[in-house]
Amino acid sequence: MRPTRRAIAAAALGLPIALLPAAVDARLWPLWLAFLGAFALALGSDALLAPRRQGVRCSLEMPGTLSIGEDVEARLTVRVPAARPVPVRVVLDLSDLLVPVPPLLGPASADGAVFPFRLASIRRGTVEVERAWVRVPGPLGLMTGIAVVDLHGEAVVVPDLRPVRTTALRFASERHFRAGMKIERYTGDGTELDSLREHVHGDDPRSIDWRGSARHNRLITRQFRAERNQQVILALDTGRLMAEPLEGIPKLDHAVTAALLLSYISLRGGDRVGWFSFDARVGLWAEPEGGQHTFPALRQLAGRIDYSDQETNFTLGLTALSQRLRRRSLVVVLTDFVDTVTAELMVENLDRLSRRHLVVFVALQDPGLAAVAAQAPDDLPRLNRAVVAAALLRERELVLQRLRGQGIQPIDASPRQIHPRLINTYLEIKRRERI
Repeated sequence: MRPTRRAIAAAALGLPIALLPAAVDARLWPLWLAFLGAFALALGSDALLAPRRQGVRCSLEMPGTLSIGEDVEARLTVRVPAARPVPVRVVLDLSDLLVPVPPLLGPASADGAVFPFRLASIRRGTVEVERAWVRVPGPLGLMTGIAVVDLHGEAVVVPDLRPVRTTALRFASERHFRAGMKIERYTGDGTELDSLREHVHGDDPRSIDWRGSARHNRLITRQFRAERNQQVILALDTGRLMAEPLEGIPKLDHAVTAALLLSYISLRGGDRVGWFSFDARVGLWAEPEGGQHTFPALRQLAGRIDYSDQETNFTLGLTALSQRLRRRSLVVVLTDFVDTVTAELMVENLDRLSRRHLVVFVALQDPGLAAVAAQAPDDLPRLNRAVVAAALLRERELVLQRLRGQGIQPIDASPRQIHPRLINTYLEIKRRERI
């Protein structure tokens, strides 16, 4: 128990009474003793009559998943061992990734009081509402008790899915995307036999089934559909370079959002999707699975992919990934690099991986670098910056050319361009059935 501001103010009122014997008459000292006794009695009574802090109970209701940029409502129920409502003040201890919540104020009793509040996160990861500090005053408001209640409410912060939904809806109506989903054939697409039907004018003569035509005494045409149930692996680099901000958001968050978008499109197309993360060590691994029910699990997994300050070990990471893959797959590696020297091991290991699998290399391009290289060199510092930026862009292009020569499809784009280019590349691979 501790005194409140009201108790301090009441004690301050006793100061003039204590000065009366010295300033007016020495016989007035009993007034000071009377005030002191009454004040001590009031403090003791208030402390004894205050609700017991050991009896304070709290229960928390919060969603298991939060999205960056969106705030959600959580509810804290506080029960105080008091027959009549008493005013309480609740302060919450939150993880560093959560936006602070202002104190919760209101009356509470043994029946319980519900305090709604908003939760918002600034980065991905696992967040926790750790504990509640409940301040319960006495009936006179002179003393207050503070109860500390552990809550341990956890949630996973995942990327904002609004760009995923927007892009997914746009591509859901594309002709080539439908070719991989529906049981219908488009000219030049598909090698998986679907059905036989009678030949009509305009059908591709190459699709005629001559044996079936001989049996039925009329021309029979094979109907094909794009092959499904392929394996798509999203490999995310979580090393030091991916933790750097790009347009105000860490590169890793841009990569995770792109991976979620491709996962959504791939699952809708009937493919099986798996995730893999690595930095200096091997990180998370999710076995490839198909079906729309897989996407919520991947979204939860995305929230567990943490940032790292360690250099990426491409030899360890890509070798471990290759050992986990038992069949030819489309492997999408989302990473970044600075120059040809730091990218040497990355290129060598990507080349080794591409001998068994189809590899798509995705790098996040900094638009500011091209802007610096293109600006007019009005003075010597700007000229130096432009020369360095142009040199980095040239080295970046050299690495991309090496990857193309190894049969790897590189995508080097800004965060705003990465989504359509990645999906277009995937749809083109599906159309040509290169997996």
